[in-house]
Amino acid sequence: MVNNTIKNKFANIFGEDCESIFFAPGRINLIGEHTDYNGGFVFPCPITLGTYAAVSKRKDKIFKVYSMNFEDLGVLEFSLDNLEYNKKHDWANYLKGVIKFLLENNHKINYGLNIVIYGNLPNGAGLSSSASLEMLSAKILKDSFHLDFDNVQAALLGRTVENKYIGVNSGIMDQFAISLGQKDKAIMLDCNNLFFEYVPLNLINETIIIMNTNKRRELADSKYNERRAECDSALESLKTILNINSLCELTPEEFEKHKHVINDEIKIKRAKHAIYENERVKAAVKALKNNHIVTFGKLMNDSHNSLRDDYEVTGIELDTLVHTAWKQESVLGARMTGAGFGGCAIAIVKNDSVNSFIENVGKVYKDTIGYEASFYIASIGNGPIKL
Repeated sequence: MVNNTIKNKFANIFGEDCESIFFAPGRINLIGEHTDYNGGFVFPCPITLGTYAAVSKRKDKIFKVYSMNFEDLGVLEFSLDNLEYNKKHDWANYLKGVIKFLLENNHKINYGLNIVIYGNLPNGAGLSSSASLEMLSAKILKDSFHLDFDNVQAALLGRTVENKYIGVNSGIMDQFAISLGQKDKAIMLDCNNLFFEYVPLNLINETIIIMNTNKRRELADSKYNERRAECDSALESLKTILNINSLCELTPEEFEKHKHVINDEIKIKRAKHAIYENERVKAAVKALKNNHIVTFGKLMNDSHNSLRDDYEVTGIELDTLVHTAWKQESVLGARMTGAGFGGCAIAIVKNDSVNSFIENVGKVYKDTIGYEASFYIASIGNGPIKL
């Protein structure tokens, strides 16, 4: 259905049929929040919601691009001869950044494309719509121009675009989870050295439900950078007596023994979250390998408690969704996912209770917050593909 919709829009916009359709997923992080920049593990997986593109080749150096999600912007146009960041180009800057750094890495892109984009990821919900667009762009360019780079290099390219072109100080998790995604598998990733392992997620009797607070999560306006600074400060204090490079090198036992040197209750709490959360990722992976889904659910709950109490990044919207989810008999575990301060939570729910879960949690949320949450069934899908 999406394919026909985007094909029709392409024909309407450009007066010709598209030549190819591409797709790149969004992602959720199952557990391991705010561990990435503290030298720890994360455990994300790609989902079957994501970003689509209809594409055809041009004979000049012009890119003409249109998003069905931002129709008021109309057709945006730029040339291969000028790929500098332009605020007026809005979402298209992600594509421009990918092109710019590919060219700087001596890849040959010598003509333009017509592109129509459509995403069914809720914008600003923390499901990585920007990383999805970056990895989609990389896939389009790789296939259209027969470029030689692998999926890890695509993820690194996306992070470079975020950091050096868009100006967001993000880690590698989002692009990595999307670029290297495999159906029905999560990825345990060490953000320090990019060591990763696929872990089967065999949910036979359960479903992952994404719960969107519908409170937009703007990292630039949040306390994300403040949390990073607090962790960095805690690390510097610990380094006065320990030979470490990141918080997550410590076990919880080592942290408890030495935390007094931080000498600031808030920073102790921040560091505690990162270190204990890193242990939860390891325990969660072990539980899944042994098909102990109940244990995995409890670890999700513990993660949310820590994000609420020690890291303080949840807020009333996320807490209302998660606390209400916990009260449903059919729920094995629930937690916020992403950076926090709005965005989404996830819950693992028994298959036969999905509809009643959505109804019950949705009602409490609307009664408490005053507006509705949105719910999505999350299947774990593949990485970027040409359809």
